[in-house]
Amino acid sequence: MRIVSLVPVATEILCEIGLADELVGISADSDWPSDLREIPHVTRIDPDPATLDGSGRLVAFTHGIVPGLVADPAAIAALAPDLVVTQSRCRACGVLVRPAGPPGALRSEITLLDLEATSIEGIFNSITTVGAMTETEDEAVDLVESLRIRLGVIEEAVERRRMSGRRARRVVALQRLLPPAAAGHWLPEQIRRAGGWEILGEAGGLAAPSTWETVAEVDPEVLLLIPADLRINVARTLWDRAPKPDAWDEIAAVRSGQVFLLDSPYFSRPGPRAIDGIELLAEVLDPDAFIETSPPGSWTPLYLA
Repeated sequence: MRIVSLVPVATEILCEIGLADELVGISADSDWPSDLREIPHVTRIDPDPATLDGSGRLVAFTHGIVPGLVADPAAIAALAPDLVVTQSRCRACGVLVRPAGPPGALRSEITLLDLEATSIEGIFNSITTVGAMTETEDEAVDLVESLRIRLGVIEEAVERRRMSGRRARRVVALQRLLPPAAAGHWLPEQIRRAGGWEILGEAGGLAAPSTWETVAEVDPEVLLLIPADLRINVARTLWDRAPKPDAWDEIAAVRSGQVFLLDSPYFSRPGPRAIDGIELLAEVLDPDAFIETSPPGSWTPLYLA
């Protein structure tokens, strides 16, 4: 089977169930696994999600709300795929190419699979759906079972901590920073399963525009900065260039040093690594109980002068 992946999460799912050799085209931001460099890219990335003023100071950081990917239907058609896998629910991390179109667009007989997970269970369903569409049902089921086992280990530990008297910490996770956007999709559920309580975002909904004044009003104990689908080093550079919000010092998490920058692919991609994200969150929220459960280099405390 010849498969094209238009979003990184599709690439990750396909590789996890043993279909890397079937990939003939991938999105330009498919960065995991790292050994896919020879596969042609069929999308291009919006080159700059940031807006700078005349002095080079960051004044807006829009990634996470506006589309960042543009597909190339002609390039996809030239690869003659049997299956194209995409994700359209999230405007920031999804791209949708329909079969109908002008010359050079996709053939009508190409199967288009649109992944639409909004929850952890939906992520598991996406994996098994990809397996069913590619005749790798057994591999997909085995992957989901292994993910459920890992999730169960974290949840059982969280429950033991709760029974011993540890309460859920009040958390705000932002999927855009300037201006801020509250967590949506599966991220509030990831936080809950890791032992936290997301107090601003909406599980299953879209990342919703907010304000720093609102963040200060709800006064989280922990503030997580997770700009959508930006790697941690890029996000840190952009954040360091940005003016700090007026309400910054009013936030309890800032005053207590509980502000963290997290590597966003574990939270913006509804695939297997969402479970890595829960393990990461567990370590951030309760480091006494969860030691080295996060992927290396996936989070950092954010200390500000």
